Amino acid sequence: MLLLAGGSFFLMLYALMWNAGNIINLPHKRIGFYNFCLWNQMAGELQCLEFKDLMDMGVGQVELVLARLCVYTVQVLCSFSPFLIIQAQCANTREAWEVTPVVLGLSAALLAGGLSLFLLQTWVWLHLSELSGGFMALAGAQALLLLQLFAAAVYVTRFKEVPEKGSPSPEKQASALQV
Repeated sequence: MLLLAGGSFFLMLYALMWNAGNIINLPHKRIGFYNFCLWNQMAGELQCLEFKDLMDMGVGQVELVLARLCVYTVQVLCSFSPFLIIQAQCANTREAWEVTPVVLGLSAALLAGGLSLFLLQTWVWLHLSELSGGFMALAGAQALLLLQLFAAAVYVTRFKEVPEKGSPSPEKQASALQV
């Protein structure tokens, strides 16, 4: 699980910091969470648009800000998930493991929601063949988060079957009742 946590953290770091959140990064088009640049044929150069220009084009300002907030929150949560996993493995209790799926589920939901919201707002200017490595890194991070969530859920269910310390085992309880 730590390898999955490290992988998702570094994929998020690559997509959002190294690539500056750009989903498309081409010489004639740069579209990302903080950049929206299209080729201006009159000027012969890449022209970056501001919020007021995007609103005139039909892109919602609130939706873009919400998409940013969701996706960049996941990066923060991913930086804490290895520590949650280590703490849960060291404590090895059900209570410690119950926190991990909550954080991972929240991360997976925020990443999927933020990325979907961004793609829905900018779909007119996107072509699947133009998606960059930043998008692939975000998709890979989503897959790793879902794998972590599944693994953490398995750990939690494992503790459902183990009786609490101090309580008699199910076999001893059954023999005591048959006296």
